[in-house]
Amino acid sequence: MTKTADPALRPAPVRLTRTLHAPRKLVFEAWSTAEHVKRWFAPTGFAIPEAKVELRAGGPFEVLMRSPKGEEHWARGKIVEVKAVERLVIDFVVEDAKGHALFRAFTEADFADAPDGTRLDVTQSYTVLDPEAAWMAEGAPQGWAQTLDNLSAEVRRMQSTPFERSVVHATFTVERTYDAPVERVYRALSEREAKDKWFGGPHGQWTLLERAMDFCVGGREMAKGRWESGVVTAFDAIYCDIVPNERIVYAYEMRLDERKISISLATMELKAAGPGRTALKVTEQGAFLDGYDDGSRERGTGFLLDKLGESLSE
Repeated sequence: MTKTADPALRPAPVRLTRTLHAPRKLVFEAWSTAEHVKRWFAPTGFAIPEAKVELRAGGPFEVLMRSPKGEEHWARGKIVEVKAVERLVIDFVVEDAKGHALFRAFTEADFADAPDGTRLDVTQSYTVLDPEAAWMAEGAPQGWAQTLDNLSAEVRRMQSTPFERSVVHATFTVERTYDAPVERVYRALSEREAKDKWFGGPHGQWTLLERAMDFCVGGREMAKGRWESGVVTAFDAIYCDIVPNERIVYAYEMRLDERKISISLATMELKAAGPGRTALKVTEQGAFLDGYDDGSRERGTGFLLDKLGESLSE
């Protein structure tokens, strides 16, 4: 008869998703060296006096965590899988100060492009090795939420450190076809009430702080919102040319907190694509500043046009 593991010793895995407003390369870098890991890889209030990270399959990923009360635990891990800027898998065993194994934590981190930054998905699966330590694994969801808050802070710190100024010029085009007449699509682009239904960050992850829209040549539109990480994004535009039901041209800049990351000229062209259908073509010519030539503007535009399509189907 095959003996199965006690389910009580295998708590449900922790799964968390966080959007970080930085290029994937930078977010991945925060996991890649002991210098960075010591600043964030623990819940709030914990210190990390020692860490060892060698970013290669079989390399060590070890962190000494010291609680606010001075209690110490080692998370001694080895890197199982590493795919640069895409995936990192680490197999940890958490020990007490005497080296007694408490639980195993198999940790998977996946990095993907997202509107305005990087989507990080973390999954951690547990095997309790000492039943008296089961409470530690049970508290992992809250601990990981705080740890990812610390990661967000570290990424912001990395972004604020001295950097080499740069400008990359690029053009991209995004196209969508909607099951709605041109006049209705144009209203969704030009009328505040209709545009507010789709122009903003993902529901539950982004909170609107400020909004204004004066749709006329020379008029200004702005939207400012805070992501769950605390980062504030700001869109500030001026309308340059408007041909009703045909064309909208505007210039806009984007900011992350106080840092300007791009300045763009955007052109929206609307054409009938058959009875009751509209083809929308958006072309942006941008100056992407100081390392933000990571494709986030194109992904963000595509995300918003998909939300526009959802609003038209309501």
